[in-house]
Amino acid sequence: MRIGLVSDTHNDRLAAERALTHLRSEGITVLLHAGDVTDSGTLRLFEGFDMWIARGNMDHDPGLGPATQELFGCGRLRAIHRLTLDGASIALAHNGDAVEVRSLIASGALDYVILGHSHRRHDQRLGKTRVINPGALGNARWCRPSFAILDLSRDELSSIEQ
Repeated sequence: MRIGLVSDTHNDRLAAERALTHLRSEGITVLLHAGDVTDSGTLRLFEGFDMWIARGNMDHDPGLGPATQELFGCGRLRAIHRLTLDGASIALAHNGDAVEVRSLIASGALDYVILGHSHRRHDQRLGKTRVINPGALGNARWCRPSFAILDLSRDELSSIEQ
């Protein structure tokens, strides 16, 4: 199973549309968003994906929760998600410095932890757990917009810069 990893769209609809066009062309249907969507209107671009969203520090729009539920279903917007996809245990969160997230990483109980917040691509194994940040789609001042595709069956990550 191949899944899309995005983070920190910050309402950059053009960058999000380019990334989503690429993900659709690759046949990706499951998408993990590691936070900072920022505006509920931006979520409409992601319609049609099976999407999970970690609430980011810039996700203050009161319409974000209702829009997420309408487009993707109940329980799809949380501070931290714990999911099992294709047999892989995954946590999805925004800030890797949060105490609870650091505890999840240190526990060694997860195959993957997907993060955002820093706007920097990152891929590191800490014991059994692979910690991945796909970079940022929006507000990427110091680096090019990026996202990733993770092949869970092969444990292969492809980072894509725009």
